[in-house]
Amino acid sequence: MRDHTPDFKMQELSAENKSLIKETVQQLLVRLAGDSQLSSDSLLEFWVEVPGVKRPRGTYRGGFLMPDSFVYITDYVQADGDRLVPAPGYREMDKAWDDLLDELYYQVEIFTSQADDSRGIMLELWTGHRNRPEGEWIYAVDRKIELV
Repeated sequence: MRDHTPDFKMQELSAENKSLIKETVQQLLVRLAGDSQLSSDSLLEFWVEVPGVKRPRGTYRGGFLMPDSFVYITDYVQADGDRLVPAPGYREMDKAWDDLLDELYYQVEIFTSQADDSRGIMLELWTGHRNRPEGEWIYAVDRKIELV
């Protein structure tokens, strides 16, 4: 059996990049809840574009792009009307945010560790819900940010 684990060293995101990601994610999720679109199948997905790294994205039979990674939002936060509250299992909203962001940072670090420098790395964050399996978006908000 072959080991298909990539051979690279994890590079932690800078405090500035973590802050940029956190602010962006919070804006997207507040918008999702404000539009009454946060449901149990809502996802926070991202794509990463690293300059000089050719890594084609996968596709399903329908021909649409497969996301690099995702997080189920309602594992951490839920909507109460148009505002966000901690999911069951969390007493405090701060802890829910910390856990959601820690998971997202870790996943982003896996994809960005292939680059020597974070400059030029584009991170596109999407939130909403799709037709199943991971098809076209029924509802989505997104933002593309450049890591610094």
